[in-house]
Amino acid sequence: MTAISAERHPIPHSEDDYSRSAAARRLEFVRTGTDPAPEHLTSYSFDPAVLAGNVENFVGVAQVPIGIAGPLLVNGEHARGEFYVPLATTEGTLVASYNRGMKLLHRAGGVTATVMDDVMQRAPAFGFDSAREARAFGEWVTVNFDAIARAAEATTSTGRLRDIEQFSASRFLFLRFNFTTGDAAGQNMVGKATWQACNWIRARYPGVRQFILEANMATDKKSSQVNVMKTRGKRVTAEVTIPGDLVRDVMHLTAERMLAGRQISNLGGHLSGVNNNGNHSANGIAALFIATGQDAGNVAESSAALVHTEPTADGGYYYSITIPALIVATYGGGTGLPTQRECLEMLGCYGTGQVRKLAEIVAATVLCGEVSLGWAVVSDEWVAAHERLGRNRP
Repeated sequence: MTAISAERHPIPHSEDDYSRSAAARRLEFVRTGTDPAPEHLTSYSFDPAVLAGNVENFVGVAQVPIGIAGPLLVNGEHARGEFYVPLATTEGTLVASYNRGMKLLHRAGGVTATVMDDVMQRAPAFGFDSAREARAFGEWVTVNFDAIARAAEATTSTGRLRDIEQFSASRFLFLRFNFTTGDAAGQNMVGKATWQACNWIRARYPGVRQFILEANMATDKKSSQVNVMKTRGKRVTAEVTIPGDLVRDVMHLTAERMLAGRQISNLGGHLSGVNNNGNHSANGIAALFIATGQDAGNVAESSAALVHTEPTADGGYYYSITIPALIVATYGGGTGLPTQRECLEMLGCYGTGQVRKLAEIVAATVLCGEVSLGWAVVSDEWVAAHERLGRNRP
């Protein structure tokens, strides 16, 4: 750690900013006085030139272990067949738990996954002198939707403005611009498109007193009830029916015990005010996001989930999870970086036309983890598994 100084020392930059030599200069700048000198931070196999647009002030890499779980059997509309899923994590038992869930649900016939909706938002606010003026503006927006859409879509080759939702409060009108974004996650795309549309609006509509491009109703990087209800990114449901013989002979449980555990978990979640009545969807989502080059900050939204279970007539158990705000991409962002591209290619999900396939795989993976952890908790095996697989290593 360097001594505190009143003088500011800026981080070095150069014309060849994305190069090994530039990274070395920056690392040397920050590690003055550090003992020992970093060794693993500087070990990487790709040309830093590929990082332009992904990171600034590059100095090295964080090497996160990747384990493989599977085969995951998916009966999707876009993902069909068996997949071996890369999970980047430092949490012992996580890969083993997902692997166990995948094995069980493979024997149950696989996970059915369905993309229910697909939309990305930017949500500006317009302020007026009165609520009535805000209402009149909303009526004007409705009448002029087609022209607003043309202005927005002029900025993108793949984004399409689906609709604009209106929410009023005081003398403000909040607009949620809902776009489809192809294989990109699309936050930057819809930001640019909405900004262009709002410029078109402000040039033609008098009386706007205040304007802000993002008024926090898209709730970027934050979970929210509006996105649970309305969708942000992909809304995906994964479901399976576990036959009674597997519940009895493999899980060594009964549907009644599983349902009792689910009811207690639902009650505890209601008391604590969680955004998710499931077990740990953020675990699988974060591990897949890191492995495949997704924006890790989107785990905040994507981890929201709705779990529903039912016992079946043969003593089996129906289990489903709906992820209402799963933000994934197979093109752009970090998906093209070397390691992340390899992980997407492992899933057959790199490039255009693959994003819904990836969404189904993510949801199916999450369901396997939900079943496995729920099984461990109800069976009282949870702590023993963590002890055995590395939680308390010397």
